[in-house]
Amino acid sequence: MTGALVEILGMVISTANMLLIVWFIIGLLFAFNVVSPSNQFAFAVHDALSRLFEPVLRPIRRVMPDTGAVDFSPMVFMLLLVAVSKMLQAATY
Repeated sequence: MTGALVEILGMVISTANMLLIVWFIIGLLFAFNVVSPSNQFAFAVHDALSRLFEPVLRPIRRVMPDTGAVDFSPMVFMLLLVAVSKMLQAATY
């Protein structure tokens, strides 16, 4: 039972990491004018992912020092997710 729960949490963490990467890449494509923000599909995906991740990233941004134009909070969140995943895996063995 516990192993199944850890596997499900691992899948959720992996999915969150993938969605974070997609959100970051779409943001870069907007920033460098590769994709126009008027592209409805790309904007909708970016907006949905922003609404999903902003409540989690906001406290991380408050703790981190201001680095100007570069936002490292998604990377910190990804590292936290990986650490939680590793601790869950270690706890089951």
